[in-house]
Amino acid sequence: MSAAHDSYIIGINWGSTNFRAYRIGADGAVTGTLEQPRGIAGLERAQMQALLEEVVATWPQATRIYASGMIGSNIGWSDAGYVDCPASPDAIAGQLHEVRIGAHAVAIVPGLACRRSDGAPDIMRGEETELLGMVASGAIPATGLVALPGTHSKWVRLEQGVVVEFMTAMSGEIFDRLTAAGLLASVVDGPAHDGAAFVAGVQAAQHGTGLGTLLFGARARVIRGDLPRTDGAAYLRGLLIGAELADVQRYWGGALDAVPLVGAAPVCALYARALQALGGSGVAIASQQASTRGFLALHRAAGALA
Repeated sequence: MSAAHDSYIIGINWGSTNFRAYRIGADGAVTGTLEQPRGIAGLERAQMQALLEEVVATWPQATRIYASGMIGSNIGWSDAGYVDCPASPDAIAGQLHEVRIGAHAVAIVPGLACRRSDGAPDIMRGEETELLGMVASGAIPATGLVALPGTHSKWVRLEQGVVVEFMTAMSGEIFDRLTAAGLLASVVDGPAHDGAAFVAGVQAAQHGTGLGTLLFGARARVIRGDLPRTDGAAYLRGLLIGAELADVQRYWGGALDAVPLVGAAPVCALYARALQALGGSGVAIASQQASTRGFLALHRAAGALA
């Protein structure tokens, strides 16, 4: 077996709450995974270094170590900055942030920054590596819109594999906070589902009324008997996703057909239902290997630039 065949890199997705490290072969095969709930937000620098030492001790022959996510933020090991859009894989590889964590050289992937068509700035950190991996593997089209639903959902416009611009919506976090405490928590009984109440929320958010007014209206609907408490979460989720989709339409217009949806299956199902309710459609995309393929794409791009 050749040395080239044996060679591998380490790719680390290091977010605020979780740590995932991968042993990635030259052919893209993932031959080892280490996962721990030890995100950047809960670690001191000495603990970050110790965790990396554990990884290197497990896979000591890596030719290169890459890391993406909050490790490169202002609360991480070192701020890796942002690459301005339009951002190609070569542009991202050309701005890898080289640091040393203990005795080990690590290339931290920078985030992306853009100014949307409305002139407002937006930023992402971590998702850029997933996007690179999905485009490189052909999992998503190189041109068009792609959505990454989640706590902070991203909508990204791609042209020939280049990230042109994107928008972020805090729909997931807002929903979690509203249903956990405060006034609206009292009108919620059970999880969100994609039934008629959810669709009604999606459609209500298209009529131009401000989200603050719509959200309080959800309480009024329950109090006045127009909405069962068991449908409260679904209606709220619909309002938030519907408002997000209204923003997407304002920025980019056109039909939202066959939009790739990359994220957890239950959340992607809600987004697909919302798109359907508005005359569009969504396609759930498995993202298990998105980050690892992204690290490999960056490794190859960096090698070509060397």
